[in-house]
Amino acid sequence: MNEIENKSQRTVTILRVFFGLVFLFGIQLMAGKLGWAIADFFSCETVDPDGVFVPLSIHHLILMEIALAIILIMRIGIQADFGFQWGDRKMGFRYFLLFTATIAVIAMGYHALLRALGQPISYHYPLTTRNILGTLGFQLFLTGTSEEILYRALPVTLIIFAFGKSVSISKHVTWEVVLASFLFTAAHIHWTISPFSISELNIFGLVYAFAMGILNGVVYQKTRSILYPMLMHSVSNVIMVGSGYLFALLI
Repeated sequence: MNEIENKSQRTVTILRVFFGLVFLFGIQLMAGKLGWAIADFFSCETVDPDGVFVPLSIHHLILMEIALAIILIMRIGIQADFGFQWGDRKMGFRYFLLFTATIAVIAMGYHALLRALGQPISYHYPLTTRNILGTLGFQLFLTGTSEEILYRALPVTLIIFAFGKSVSISKHVTWEVVLASFLFTAAHIHWTISPFSISELNIFGLVYAFAMGILNGVVYQKTRSILYPMLMHSVSNVIMVGSGYLFALLI
């Protein structure tokens, strides 16, 4: 009887996690579509004539507002802690400094390799002072802030709720972090539902997104704070984008 009950409980848990992932994917997809729809309502030619940072900024602000609204509701419903506190400051800043130094080396090496192979990164917009400062400002202030709430704090917490507990894969990595990272990676695939098509598939970008998702998720759970993944996410984007600009303009 116990074995039957255990199997039944496992089945229920699997179904809860599955439908939880479907719900999260739907929320993330809806938030993205709504963000772009609202961004399209605004004219930004005066501030951003090339349209390279204002639409993205509006889009990410909408992502953040939707995620925060859901979190406020969920905090009442499931009494969960989504990590909006400093947590373990010593550990968090140690992770942040180590990560920043590592990503700086990786970014410079990556762009140097592209240059050596005769494949410099090109941009669909002119590298004017306005565009450089605008895009770097967007990366610094909005990417980590909005995406870590929607793609880390929200899904990791809700997947734990669906499992009934945190489920470890190894000493440092949990299933909820891995599943949230898959959702985060899926958000970096440019595709349409009807008709189904994939317009852009950057393998390096997807692998990078998944790896960053795992790393940020581990830091989130280790420090009990979403603030450090936010910093890591934003600074890594600034370094990657900024080093690309540096190689394009100076080398």
